[in-house]
Amino acid sequence: MELSPALKKRYTSDSMSAREAQRLAEFIAWGPVVFQASRLMIKFGILDLVRDTENGMTRQEIVEKTKLSDYAVKCLLEASLCIGIILVDTETNRFTISKTGWFLLNDPATRVNIDFNHDVNYKGWFHLEESLLNGKPEGLKHFGDWSTVYEGLSSLPEHVQKSWFGFDHFYSDSSFPEALEIIFKKNQTHTLFDVGGNTGKWALQCVEYDKDVNVTILDLPQQIDMMQDNVKGKNGAERITGYGINLLDENATFPLLEEGVDAIWMSQFLDCFSMEEIVSILKRAKSAMTQKSRIYIMETLWDRQRFEPAAFCLTMTSLYFTAIANGNSKMYNTEDMGTCIKMAGLEIEEIYDGLGQGHSIIKVKLK
Repeated sequence: MELSPALKKRYTSDSMSAREAQRLAEFIAWGPVVFQASRLMIKFGILDLVRDTENGMTRQEIVEKTKLSDYAVKCLLEASLCIGIILVDTETNRFTISKTGWFLLNDPATRVNIDFNHDVNYKGWFHLEESLLNGKPEGLKHFGDWSTVYEGLSSLPEHVQKSWFGFDHFYSDSSFPEALEIIFKKNQTHTLFDVGGNTGKWALQCVEYDKDVNVTILDLPQQIDMMQDNVKGKNGAERITGYGINLLDENATFPLLEEGVDAIWMSQFLDCFSMEEIVSILKRAKSAMTQKSRIYIMETLWDRQRFEPAAFCLTMTSLYFTAIANGNSKMYNTEDMGTCIKMAGLEIEEIYDGLGQGHSIIKVKLK
Protein backbone atom coordinates (compact mmCIF):
# COMPACT_ATOMS: atom_id res chain seq x y z
CA MET A 1 0.00 0.00 0.00
CA GLU A 2 1.36 3.41 -1.02
CA LEU A 3 0.66 6.21 1.47
CA SER A 4 1.42 9.93 1.54
CA PRO A 5 4.23 10.86 3.99
CA ALA A 6 1.83 12.11 6.67
CA LEU A 7 -0.24 8.94 6.51
CA LYS A 8 2.79 6.66 6.49
CA LYS A 9 4.06 8.35 9.65
CA ARG A 10 0.71 7.90 11.41
CA TYR A 11 -0.40 4.48 10.21
CA THR A 12 2.77 2.39 10.31
CA SER A 13 3.83 2.74 13.96
CA ASP A 14 2.18 3.12 17.37
CA SER A 15 3.40 6.20 19.23
CA MET A 16 0.77 6.32 22.01
CA SER A 17 1.52 5.60 25.62
CA ALA A 18 -0.55 2.88 27.28
CA ARG A 19 -2.63 5.53 29.11
CA GLU A 20 -3.31 7.43 25.89
CA ALA A 21 -4.32 4.23 24.16
CA GLN A 22 -6.65 3.30 27.02
CA ARG A 23 -8.30 6.73 26.93
CA LEU A 24 -8.83 6.49 23.18
CA ALA A 25 -10.39 3.06 23.62
CA GLU A 26 -12.89 4.52 26.13
CA PHE A 27 -13.48 7.49 23.81
CA ILE A 28 -14.46 5.02 21.11
CA ALA A 29 -16.71 3.08 23.50
CA TRP A 30 -18.60 6.26 24.38
CA GLY A 31 -18.40 7.68 20.85
CA PRO A 32 -22.15 8.06 20.17
CA VAL A 33 -22.78 10.19 23.26
CA VAL A 34 -19.53 12.13 22.74
CA PHE A 35 -20.93 13.13 19.36
CA GLN A 36 -24.39 14.09 20.62
CA ALA A 37 -23.16 16.03 23.65
CA SER A 38 -20.72 17.98 21.47
CA ARG A 39 -23.40 18.65 18.88
CA LEU A 40 -25.75 20.00 21.54
CA MET A 41 -23.04 22.25 22.96
CA ILE A 42 -23.09 23.87 19.54
CA LYS A 43 -26.87 23.80 19.01
CA PHE A 44 -27.66 25.29 22.43
CA GLY A 45 -25.07 28.05 21.89
CA ILE A 46 -22.92 27.14 24.88
CA LEU A 47 -19.67 26.90 22.91
CA ASP A 48 -20.41 30.25 21.29
CA LEU A 49 -21.00 31.83 24.67
CA VAL A 50 -17.78 30.63 26.30
CA ARG A 51 -15.80 31.50 23.17
CA ASP A 52 -17.14 35.06 22.98
CA THR A 53 -16.45 36.06 26.61
CA GLU A 54 -12.96 37.24 27.52
CA ASN A 55 -12.73 35.46 30.86
CA GLY A 56 -15.17 32.62 30.27
CA MET A 57 -18.50 32.02 31.99
CA THR A 58 -19.74 30.35 35.14
CA ARG A 59 -22.34 27.61 35.00
CA GLN A 60 -24.95 29.95 36.48
CA GLU A 61 -24.27 32.56 33.78
CA ILE A 62 -24.67 29.90 31.09
CA VAL A 63 -28.01 28.81 32.60
CA GLU A 64 -29.23 32.42 32.54
CA LYS A 65 -28.16 32.97 28.92
CA THR A 66 -29.41 29.70 27.47
CA LYS A 67 -32.58 29.28 29.59
CA LEU A 68 -31.66 25.60 29.99
CA SER A 69 -32.04 23.92 33.37
CA ASP A 70 -29.09 23.86 35.74
CA TYR A 71 -29.17 20.06 35.45
CA ALA A 72 -28.90 20.14 31.64
CA VAL A 73 -26.05 22.65 31.66
CA LYS A 74 -24.17 20.78 34.41
CA CYS A 75 -24.38 17.47 32.52
CA LEU A 76 -23.22 19.00 29.25
CA LEU A 77 -20.37 21.00 30.83
CA GLU A 78 -19.00 18.02 32.75
CA ALA A 79 -19.18 15.80 29.68
CA SER A 80 -17.56 18.49 27.55
CA LEU A 81 -14.68 18.86 29.99
CA CYS A 82 -13.93 15.16 29.65
CA ILE A 83 -14.43 15.22 25.89
CA GLY A 84 -11.94 18.09 25.71
CA ILE A 85 -13.95 20.86 24.04
CA ILE A 86 -13.96 23.22 27.06
CA LEU A 87 -11.63 24.04 29.95
CA VAL A 88 -12.34 25.19 33.53
CA ASP A 89 -10.51 27.55 35.87
CA THR A 90 -10.71 25.73 39.21
CA GLU A 91 -10.23 28.98 41.16
CA THR A 92 -13.10 30.92 39.56
CA ASN A 93 -15.17 28.01 38.17
CA ARG A 94 -15.31 29.81 34.83
CA PHE A 95 -15.45 27.80 31.61
CA THR A 96 -13.57 28.67 28.42
CA ILE A 97 -13.32 27.05 25.01
CA SER A 98 -10.44 24.70 24.16
CA LYS A 99 -8.62 24.44 20.84
CA THR A 100 -10.70 21.39 19.94
CA GLY A 101 -13.89 23.27 20.82
CA TRP A 102 -12.76 26.17 18.64
CA PHE A 103 -12.30 23.86 15.65
CA LEU A 104 -15.66 22.25 16.37
CA LEU A 105 -17.26 25.68 16.05
CA ASN A 106 -15.18 27.29 13.33
CA ASP A 107 -13.84 24.64 10.97
CA PRO A 108 -16.27 24.52 8.00
CA ALA A 109 -15.51 20.88 7.21
CA THR A 110 -16.23 19.84 10.80
CA ARG A 111 -19.56 21.66 10.86
CA VAL A 112 -20.60 20.07 7.56
CA ASN A 113 -19.60 16.64 8.88
CA ILE A 114 -21.59 17.11 12.09
CA ASP A 115 -24.79 17.99 10.21
CA PHE A 116 -24.24 15.15 7.72
CA ASN A 117 -23.69 12.57 10.43
CA HIS A 118 -26.61 13.69 12.59
CA ASP A 119 -29.25 14.25 9.89
CA VAL A 120 -28.27 11.63 7.31
CA ASN A 121 -26.28 8.89 9.02
CA TYR A 122 -26.84 8.66 12.76
CA LYS A 123 -29.80 6.28 12.89
CA GLY A 124 -28.43 4.30 9.98
CA TRP A 125 -25.12 3.56 11.72
CA PHE A 126 -27.03 1.18 14.00
CA HIS A 127 -27.44 -1.10 10.98
CA LEU A 128 -23.81 -1.05 9.85
CA GLU A 129 -23.29 -4.67 10.85
CA GLU A 130 -26.16 -5.94 8.68
CA SER A 131 -25.03 -3.69 5.84
CA LEU A 132 -21.53 -5.15 5.86
CA LEU A 133 -22.86 -8.70 6.02
CA ASN A 134 -25.58 -8.25 3.39
CA GLY A 135 -23.87 -5.82 1.00
CA LYS A 136 -26.96 -3.60 1.16
CA PRO A 137 -27.57 -0.17 2.77
CA GLU A 138 -29.70 -1.50 5.60
CA GLY A 139 -29.51 1.84 7.43
CA LEU A 140 -31.43 3.56 4.62
CA LYS A 141 -34.70 1.83 5.50
CA HIS A 142 -35.80 4.41 8.07
CA PHE A 143 -35.92 6.99 5.26
CA GLY A 144 -37.70 4.89 2.65
CA ASP A 145 -37.82 1.72 0.61
CA TRP A 146 -35.07 2.44 -1.92
CA SER A 147 -32.13 0.32 -3.00
CA THR A 148 -29.80 3.37 -2.89
CA VAL A 149 -29.98 6.82 -1.34
CA TYR A 150 -29.69 8.42 -4.78
CA GLU A 151 -33.08 7.08 -5.83
CA GLY A 152 -34.67 8.74 -2.81
CA LEU A 153 -32.77 12.04 -2.68
CA SER A 154 -35.67 14.08 -4.04
CA SER A 155 -38.00 12.49 -1.44
CA LEU A 156 -35.84 12.88 1.66
CA PRO A 157 -36.99 15.36 4.35
CA GLU A 158 -35.86 18.90 3.56
CA HIS A 159 -33.37 19.16 6.44
CA VAL A 160 -31.83 15.81 5.44
CA GLN A 161 -31.49 16.93 1.82
CA LYS A 162 -29.86 20.15 3.03
CA SER A 163 -27.24 18.26 5.05
CA TRP A 164 -26.65 15.71 2.27
CA PHE A 165 -26.11 18.31 -0.43
CA GLY A 166 -24.16 20.50 2.01
CA PHE A 167 -21.73 17.63 2.55
CA ASP A 168 -21.56 16.72 -1.15
CA HIS A 169 -21.06 20.27 -2.40
CA PHE A 170 -18.64 21.37 0.32
CA TYR A 171 -16.01 18.86 -0.68
CA SER A 172 -16.39 19.32 -4.42
CA ASP A 173 -17.00 23.08 -4.65
CA SER A 174 -13.61 24.04 -3.22
CA SER A 175 -11.95 22.17 -6.09
CA PHE A 176 -14.00 23.66 -8.91
CA PRO A 177 -11.80 26.69 -9.76
CA GLU A 178 -8.68 24.55 -10.22
CA ALA A 179 -10.64 21.84 -12.02
CA LEU A 180 -12.01 24.35 -14.53
CA GLU A 181 -8.46 25.45 -15.33
CA ILE A 182 -7.39 21.86 -15.96
CA ILE A 183 -10.31 21.04 -18.23
CA PHE A 184 -10.61 24.26 -20.21
CA LYS A 185 -7.15 25.88 -20.17
CA LYS A 186 -4.93 22.83 -20.30
CA ASN A 187 -7.18 20.99 -22.75
CA GLN A 188 -9.49 21.85 -25.65
CA THR A 189 -13.02 21.22 -24.41
CA HIS A 190 -16.14 22.16 -26.35
CA THR A 191 -18.38 19.25 -25.38
CA LEU A 192 -18.58 17.77 -21.91
CA PHE A 193 -20.55 14.96 -20.30
CA ASP A 194 -21.20 15.59 -16.61
CA VAL A 195 -21.81 12.09 -15.27
CA GLY A 196 -23.87 12.09 -12.08
CA GLY A 197 -24.39 15.83 -12.33
CA ASN A 198 -26.94 16.12 -9.49
CA THR A 199 -28.31 19.68 -9.33
CA GLY A 200 -26.25 20.98 -12.26
CA LYS A 201 -23.96 23.07 -10.06
CA TRP A 202 -20.80 22.01 -11.90
CA ALA A 203 -22.46 22.33 -15.30
CA LEU A 204 -23.44 25.93 -14.52
CA GLN A 205 -19.84 26.71 -13.62
CA CYS A 206 -18.67 25.18 -16.89
CA VAL A 207 -21.02 27.21 -19.12
CA GLU A 208 -20.16 30.34 -17.15
CA TYR A 209 -16.42 29.71 -17.49
CA ASP A 210 -16.47 28.86 -21.21
CA LYS A 211 -19.09 30.56 -23.41
CA ASP A 212 -18.76 27.91 -26.14
CA VAL A 213 -19.00 24.68 -24.18
CA ASN A 214 -22.10 22.47 -24.30
CA VAL A 215 -22.75 20.23 -21.30
CA THR A 216 -24.84 17.07 -21.14
CA ILE A 217 -25.71 15.87 -17.65
CA LEU A 218 -26.10 12.10 -17.30
CA ASP A 219 -28.09 11.07 -14.24
CA LEU A 220 -31.22 9.29 -13.04
CA PRO A 221 -34.41 10.70 -14.62
CA GLN A 222 -35.66 12.09 -11.29
CA GLN A 223 -32.32 13.84 -10.79
CA ILE A 224 -32.55 15.32 -14.29
CA ASP A 225 -35.93 16.82 -13.31
CA MET A 226 -34.36 18.39 -10.19
CA MET A 227 -31.43 19.67 -12.26
CA GLN A 228 -33.66 21.28 -14.89
CA ASP A 229 -35.62 23.13 -12.21
CA ASN A 230 -32.37 24.29 -10.60
CA VAL A 231 -30.65 25.64 -13.75
CA LYS A 232 -33.75 27.18 -15.31
CA GLY A 233 -33.26 30.87 -16.12
CA LYS A 234 -29.59 30.93 -15.11
CA ASN A 235 -26.73 32.08 -17.31
CA GLY A 236 -25.83 29.47 -19.90
CA ALA A 237 -28.71 27.14 -19.02
CA GLU A 238 -29.59 26.86 -22.71
CA ARG A 239 -26.26 25.03 -23.21
CA ILE A 240 -27.08 22.42 -20.54
CA THR A 241 -29.11 19.36 -21.47
CA GLY A 242 -30.10 16.30 -19.52
CA TYR A 243 -29.81 12.63 -20.42
CA GLY A 244 -31.75 10.30 -18.14
CA ILE A 245 -29.84 7.09 -17.47
CA ASN A 246 -29.59 4.42 -14.80
CA LEU A 247 -25.85 3.93 -14.68
CA LEU A 248 -26.27 0.68 -12.75
CA ASP A 249 -27.92 -0.81 -15.83
CA GLU A 250 -25.12 -2.44 -17.82
CA ASN A 251 -27.20 -2.05 -20.99
CA ALA A 252 -27.65 1.71 -20.52
CA THR A 253 -25.32 3.39 -23.03
CA PHE A 254 -23.75 6.83 -23.05
CA PRO A 255 -24.95 9.24 -25.76
CA LEU A 256 -22.84 9.27 -28.91
CA LEU A 257 -21.77 12.57 -30.46
CA GLU A 258 -20.93 12.70 -34.15
CA GLU A 259 -17.40 14.03 -33.52
CA GLY A 260 -16.99 12.38 -30.14
CA VAL A 261 -17.08 14.06 -26.74
CA ASP A 262 -14.09 16.11 -25.58
CA ALA A 263 -14.41 15.58 -21.83
CA ILE A 264 -16.26 13.15 -19.60
CA TRP A 265 -16.42 14.57 -16.08
CA MET A 266 -16.93 12.32 -13.05
CA SER A 267 -16.70 14.30 -9.82
CA GLN A 268 -17.15 12.43 -6.53
CA PHE A 269 -19.12 9.97 -8.62
CA LEU A 270 -17.30 6.67 -8.97
CA ASP A 271 -17.02 6.36 -5.19
CA CYS A 272 -20.79 5.75 -5.32
CA PHE A 273 -20.26 2.34 -6.97
CA SER A 274 -18.55 -0.99 -6.37
CA MET A 275 -15.35 -1.72 -8.28
CA GLU A 276 -17.24 -4.04 -10.65
CA GLU A 277 -19.79 -1.29 -11.33
CA ILE A 278 -17.02 1.27 -11.88
CA VAL A 279 -15.47 -0.95 -14.54
CA SER A 280 -18.86 -1.26 -16.25
CA ILE A 281 -19.40 2.51 -16.22
CA LEU A 282 -15.91 3.22 -17.54
CA LYS A 283 -16.35 0.68 -20.34
CA ARG A 284 -19.55 2.41 -21.43
CA ALA A 285 -17.86 5.80 -21.19
CA LYS A 286 -15.09 4.39 -23.34
CA SER A 287 -17.60 3.55 -26.08
CA ALA A 288 -18.42 7.27 -26.40
CA MET A 289 -14.75 8.31 -26.64
CA THR A 290 -12.42 9.06 -29.51
CA GLN A 291 -8.65 9.49 -29.35
CA LYS A 292 -9.13 13.17 -28.44
CA SER A 293 -11.54 12.39 -25.58
CA ARG A 294 -10.45 12.40 -21.97
CA ILE A 295 -12.17 11.21 -18.79
CA TYR A 296 -11.55 13.37 -15.72
CA ILE A 297 -12.15 11.49 -12.47
CA MET A 298 -12.12 13.83 -9.47
CA GLU A 299 -11.99 11.97 -6.17
CA THR A 300 -10.69 12.43 -2.65
CA LEU A 301 -8.35 9.44 -2.78
CA TRP A 302 -7.67 8.71 0.86
CA ASP A 303 -4.09 7.47 0.38
CA ARG A 304 -3.01 10.74 -1.31
CA GLN A 305 -4.09 13.10 1.50
CA ARG A 306 -1.50 15.56 2.79
CA PHE A 307 -3.00 15.65 6.29
CA GLU A 308 -4.10 12.67 8.38
CA PRO A 309 -7.46 14.09 9.56
CA ALA A 310 -8.58 14.14 5.93
CA ALA A 311 -7.81 10.43 5.52
CA PHE A 312 -9.72 9.77 8.74
CA CYS A 313 -12.81 11.56 7.43
CA LEU A 314 -12.63 9.73 4.12
CA THR A 315 -12.32 6.22 5.52
CA MET A 316 -15.24 6.96 7.86
CA THR A 317 -17.22 8.20 4.86
CA SER A 318 -16.72 4.77 3.31
CA LEU A 319 -18.97 3.40 6.04
CA TYR A 320 -21.69 5.92 5.12
CA PHE A 321 -21.69 4.30 1.68
CA THR A 322 -21.97 0.91 3.37
CA ALA A 323 -24.85 1.68 5.74
CA ILE A 324 -26.78 4.44 3.95
CA ALA A 325 -25.84 5.09 0.34
CA ASN A 326 -25.67 1.79 -1.51
CA GLY A 327 -24.01 -0.94 0.55
CA ASN A 328 -21.09 -1.71 -1.75
CA SER A 329 -18.96 1.36 -2.50
CA LYS A 330 -16.36 3.41 -0.63
CA MET A 331 -13.76 6.15 -0.78
CA TYR A 332 -11.14 4.45 -2.91
CA ASN A 333 -7.36 4.68 -2.93
CA THR A 334 -5.20 5.16 -6.00
CA GLU A 335 -4.45 1.48 -6.43
CA ASP A 336 -8.13 0.49 -6.51
CA MET A 337 -9.09 3.24 -8.94
CA GLY A 338 -6.12 2.41 -11.18
CA THR A 339 -7.19 -1.24 -11.25
CA CYS A 340 -10.70 -0.26 -12.42
CA ILE A 341 -9.30 2.01 -15.14
CA LYS A 342 -7.00 -0.73 -16.42
CA MET A 343 -9.77 -3.36 -16.40
CA ALA A 344 -11.95 -1.02 -18.49
CA GLY A 345 -9.29 -0.92 -21.21
CA LEU A 346 -8.21 2.64 -20.41
CA GLU A 347 -5.03 4.15 -19.02
CA ILE A 348 -4.04 6.98 -16.71
CA GLU A 349 -2.43 9.88 -18.53
CA GLU A 350 -1.82 12.18 -15.57
CA ILE A 351 -2.86 12.76 -11.95
CA TYR A 352 -3.34 16.26 -10.54
CA ASP A 353 -3.15 16.41 -6.72
CA GLY A 354 -3.89 18.97 -4.03
CA LEU A 355 -7.09 20.49 -5.39
CA GLY A 356 -9.42 22.11 -2.85
CA GLN A 357 -10.29 19.88 0.09
CA GLY A 358 -7.82 17.14 -0.79
CA HIS A 359 -9.07 16.22 -4.25
CA SER A 360 -7.14 14.62 -7.07
CA ILE A 361 -8.08 14.51 -10.74
CA ILE A 362 -7.15 11.38 -12.66
CA LYS A 363 -6.95 12.16 -16.37
CA VAL A 364 -7.75 9.05 -18.42
CA LYS A 365 -7.35 8.30 -22.12
CA LEU A 366 -7.91 5.43 -24.51
CA LYS A 367 -5.09 2.91 -24.67
